[in-house]
Amino acid sequence: MRVLLVSQYFWPESFRINELINVLQSEGAEITVLTGQPNYPEGKIFKGYKAFSVKRENHNGYSIIRVPMISRGKAGAIRLCLNYVSFIFSACCYAPWLLRGKKFDGIFVYGLSPILVGLPAILIKKIKKNPLIIWIGDLWPESLASTGYIKNRFILNIIEQVVKFIYQSSDLLLIQSRQFMEPVKKLAGQVPVEYFPNPGEVLFTDRKKMASEPVYKLRKGFNIVFAGNLGSVQALDMILEAAVILQSEKGINIFLFGSGSMAEWLNTEIVAKKLNNIILPGRFPPHNMPDIFDQADVMLVSLVKDETMSLTVPAKLQSYLAAGKPIIAALDGEGARIVIEARAGIACSAEDSVALAKTILELKKQPAEKLNEMGRNGYHYHQENFDSKMLGQRLFNRLQKLINYNE
Repeated sequence: MRVLLVSQYFWPESFRINELINVLQSEGAEITVLTGQPNYPEGKIFKGYKAFSVKRENHNGYSIIRVPMISRGKAGAIRLCLNYVSFIFSACCYAPWLLRGKKFDGIFVYGLSPILVGLPAILIKKIKKNPLIIWIGDLWPESLASTGYIKNRFILNIIEQVVKFIYQSSDLLLIQSRQFMEPVKKLAGQVPVEYFPNPGEVLFTDRKKMASEPVYKLRKGFNIVFAGNLGSVQALDMILEAAVILQSEKGINIFLFGSGSMAEWLNTEIVAKKLNNIILPGRFPPHNMPDIFDQADVMLVSLVKDETMSLTVPAKLQSYLAAGKPIIAALDGEGARIVIEARAGIACSAEDSVALAKTILELKKQPAEKLNEMGRNGYHYHQENFDSKMLGQRLFNRLQKLINYNE
């Protein structure tokens, strides 16, 4: 089975698609990747790559073709738009020539924002006459409205029609959250829509014991760890307010690992409010995170109170489950449901700083065995529902079935 992956993001950037592709290859798939120049999350083109160049390379036995692309920069709205559009434009212009003579059995799109990455895949589908599968990671145009990047209803309606075209030009749509089913089906027409969740990270389930000297040591006390993007949809102001409420509680430390558009604001507010119970260690490479998670007492995932966000399952949730740590889910909807169903922690309402503070105190009072039980529950739930090898094998079989149907 010969598969073309179309994705704006790929190794050496850290995304879940990397692990799935490795599993597909181990199952016997021959993989070719069409992607951009790596620059996520810092917004700078990685060393060894050039923004305006075409680069071919091999990694882990598969071929990678990179097209020119403007980097994200500091991820301001205009620069981010240029980043998205430049990849789509380059992929449409360069891919037909770069892929000439290559035969594929199927085309697979890793559809994180922007879903417009489906456009070059549709062009390649028409040229190669292959079935097209899109794995939808974000709802468009809903996520644009939720993040505030685009508020104009007329523009959002135009984007919705483009998304409708992309969906209906596909042969199969996969969704990372069960709650995506209704909004995606609304635009998909007769194209089948199936649930396919994000896998957890192999780093947390297939690794050696923590090194004697981890790259970063947490403080003594009850440590809450948040890891990931520090952006506008993570409800970071709510976490800050909870830290203010808990300021008089001794031994409680909230660590926010990562980087993003709100990092500078957070740092300013922490200094202004003289908070000593919330720490910004910065961003660490993925391979360092398991050792950091091991030191945590509780993991924290949060989102803003928004209808679209309540349908989403943050990718970090699978990592938290895989790490075997109890979880505070300060969000609504599908993410909270998973934590409750897994019996892996406690959920509280999105953007409710008082509820978050109370939840932290409640978990702090729990005996160690109770916290360990929550962690074990989460790990077992992960293995049953989000294991990367299991999901990769399922994806391989589904792709094979679709390819056989279209032959």
